[in-house]
Amino acid sequence: MSDTKARTAEQIEADIAATRARLASTVDELVDRAHPKNVAMRQVEQAKAQVFDETGQLRTQKIVAVAGAVAGGLAVLLLIRKLVGRR
Repeated sequence: MSDTKARTAEQIEADIAATRARLASTVDELVDRAHPKNVAMRQVEQAKAQVFDETGQLRTQKIVAVAGAVAGGLAVLLLIRKLVGRR
């Protein structure tokens, strides 16, 4: 601190005001990001990105894989139900 020159009260107040403005902007951005409607919109966009590519075409490979996984899961559940029902 010995190498820096002393700051005036006005400079310190200006620094505090600038810091306060940056903080307010950051808080506003965080509030906007955390707003439930915005979170839901981001989730919808992510889901759409999983189903559609950049050109708007369906990603059929991914849809077939998900459908296969769902069908496999249902088959396992039905098999378990059938095995438990035998007792």
